[in-house]
Amino acid sequence: MAEKSINEISPDLRRLHTKASEAAQRDNWDYAVALYCQVLEKEPAFYECRKSLRIAQAKKGAGTSTGFFKKMMSSAGSSPQIAKAKMALNKNPTEAMAIAESVLNSDSNNTFAHRIIVDAAEAMAMPKTAVLSLEVLVHASPKDKALVIEFANMVAATNGKAETAEHYLDELIRTSAFDPDLAQAQKNLSACKILDEGGYNALADGSGSYRDILKDKAEAVSLEQEKKVQKTEDVTERLIGEYETRLETEPDNLKMIRSLAELYTQKNKFDQALAMYQRILDSNPGSDATIERAMMETTVRKFDFEQAQLDATAPDFAEQSAAIVAQKLAYATAECQRRVEKYPTDLAIRYEMGVLHFQAGKIGEAISEFQKAQQNPHKRVAAMNYLAQCFALRGMNDSAVRTLQNAIKEKPVFDEEKKDLTYQLGCVFEKMGKKAEAIEQFLIIYETDINYRDVGAKVDAHYAGQ
Repeated sequence: MAEKSINEISPDLRRLHTKASEAAQRDNWDYAVALYCQVLEKEPAFYECRKSLRIAQAKKGAGTSTGFFKKMMSSAGSSPQIAKAKMALNKNPTEAMAIAESVLNSDSNNTFAHRIIVDAAEAMAMPKTAVLSLEVLVHASPKDKALVIEFANMVAATNGKAETAEHYLDELIRTSAFDPDLAQAQKNLSACKILDEGGYNALADGSGSYRDILKDKAEAVSLEQEKKVQKTEDVTERLIGEYETRLETEPDNLKMIRSLAELYTQKNKFDQALAMYQRILDSNPGSDATIERAMMETTVRKFDFEQAQLDATAPDFAEQSAAIVAQKLAYATAECQRRVEKYPTDLAIRYEMGVLHFQAGKIGEAISEFQKAQQNPHKRVAAMNYLAQCFALRGMNDSAVRTLQNAIKEKPVFDEEKKDLTYQLGCVFEKMGKKAEAIEQFLIIYETDINYRDVGAKVDAHYAGQ
């Protein structure tokens, strides 16, 4: 079911849509919502109406006081309507979407309803509709990597406005360790942005093709290949050759130089990659801290690659492997300490330093860094998770429990991060001998993901013992 524009719907529904828009202009949000829903009941693929409905739902909700019980019901996803929509999702996604919209009419930020709409929209081949709800979900959980990538890829697939997705993706990349999935999503968005800024998306009405307005056909092929999620070896090599050639005529194109560095890293050409990053720093001493971080991550990957090349059958394999691991940790710690001193107020680097101390078993130093890092809103929950683990290692189990419980309170959505916090809390309770409290935490995970770590075995053993 392809999404439809206003010119593709019947005159009667156009008039009803106009009536709804007039009600919205008068701030009569209840009436506007009701009329928009009537239109969508007949034409669920009418994207402009869906977009207007989303605005009206938010405006209507802004003027309504949401009680505590309602918030609890929303966050728990326990609404009977949500359950009904989930049941309808596989057999009748159109019905599931309509039910979810009815939930949003009274609770415009209900994450469970928006998730259902995303899944239903994908089943109905309505990607722009999915983007509307994904944006709400990402706004609620900006640190959920899988969700941010899903949002970015969907925006890229629809050739939509990339700025919002780019903001969330860049922030996640800035505050996280190097992640190839995040990097690829960023490349997809960049390609989408090139199309949009060049005016190529304006040809989507069928009057032409973006190939017609690119400089040449080779550039079109290059752009399409860059958008692919999985690059083949020959494409990567071709892109490297293309960028190396362009480097001779565009020596100051820092964006291209950085892309070349990333491509070198993908091909395990670490020294060439580091040389490109250094070229950026030399030509622009004011480059942000992400370049220095990229250099550190590339060097760490070089150590990992060297370790992977060792002969596992060699008699001194264990010693060689341990030596590389020690060198890698020493390098990463020294480099991170240098950046801490250079950027003392960057709390994301403090978090990195804490993780390295934790890995080295320097628990006191790790606690100090995580206590600072938790002041960064983007690292707060992750820092609290590590803090709790540090407390537990020192036998300070009560402090670990309090820290984990506080972190869990700050997570409205049960994503992977909250799942890990819940698991850690169960483990601390287990360590304290509080079996009932421990199994309660493991059951929370079990009910949504039986295969998470050893949760299935723990819960099954508990009930077998009864």
